[in-house]
Amino acid sequence: MSASPQATTRQPRIAVAGATGRVGSSLTASLAADPVHVLALTRNPDAARLPAGVAAVGVDFDQPASLERALDGVDRLFIAHGTSPRQVENEIALIDAAVAARVRHIVKLSSFGPPSRLHPIDWHMKIEAHLALQDIGYTVLRPTAFADILRRAGAAVANDAWGGAAGSGRTNFIDTRDVADVARVALLANDGDEVQRAHHLSGPRAWTMQEIADELSRLLDRTIGYGQRTPAQQRALLIGAGQNDFIADLVLGLDRCFRESALAETTATVEQLTGHAPRSLAHWLEENLSLFRG
Repeated sequence: MSASPQATTRQPRIAVAGATGRVGSSLTASLAADPVHVLALTRNPDAARLPAGVAAVGVDFDQPASLERALDGVDRLFIAHGTSPRQVENEIALIDAAVAARVRHIVKLSSFGPPSRLHPIDWHMKIEAHLALQDIGYTVLRPTAFADILRRAGAAVANDAWGGAAGSGRTNFIDTRDVADVARVALLANDGDEVQRAHHLSGPRAWTMQEIADELSRLLDRTIGYGQRTPAQQRALLIGAGQNDFIADLVLGLDRCFRESALAETTATVEQLTGHAPRSLAHWLEENLSLFRG
C-alpha cells in the first residue's frame, strides 16, 4: 500500500485594519517575515504602500457587507483606527463583521488611562465595552502616550516656542514599535476564542515636559524650554494657528492627561511579552533629532 500524501498545514490568515498607521505599518513589516498570510484592510487598496507579501483588500465602512467579505477565512484581526469622529462606529462595525465571519481572535489597539469623557479615551471605552459582549477571543492593548506625539513639537522646539498646558505632570511615553511588537506576539499566540485579556503597555520611565526639554537641550547643545500655558491660552494659540475645535479639544485633552499624570504608570509588560526592554524616550529623541533642529 502506498503512503498517503502528507497533509499541508494552512498558514494562518491575519488581517490588519490600520496597516498604514503608526503601529500598523511596523506591525505589517514584521508580520511579513512570519509564516502567515497578511491582509491589509484599506479604503484605497490601489494607493496603499505595503511590505512585499502583504495583500491589500478594499473595504467600505458604509457597506458592512464589504467588511465581512474581506474577513472571510481570516483567523485573527488587528484593529487600529485613526482618531476620528467615526472611530466608534467603524471599529464596532469591524468587530461585528469579524464575529459574523468567525474570526477567532481580535487584537484591538486601545488607550491607557482612567475612565474619562475625553476623546479618544471615551471612544475606546465604548468600543471595548462592545467587544467584551461578543463571543470571540480578544486582546486589548492599552499603551501610554506614543512618543510620536512629540513630532508635532518639532517646529516649536526649533523656533524656541515650545509650550503647552501639561504643567509639571509626568507622562510615560512608549515607542510605537514596542506596541507593534506586542501586537505581533498577540496575533501569533496559539490561543483563540477562549482568551479575553488586556495588556497595559508603557516605556521604561515617566517624564515631565521640562525633563524632555532638558534632554533635548543636551542633545541639541543649546537651551530648550517648555513654556507653561493655561488651557485657555493654549486653545487660543491652537485656534490662531488654524486648528479646528476638534483638534484643539484633542490636544487640550492630552495636555490634561499629562498635567494630571494620568499616563505616568510604568509597567513591565513589553519586556515580559516580547523578551526585550521597551525603547527609551531618550533613544527616540536621538533618532528623531532632525525634527527639532528645524
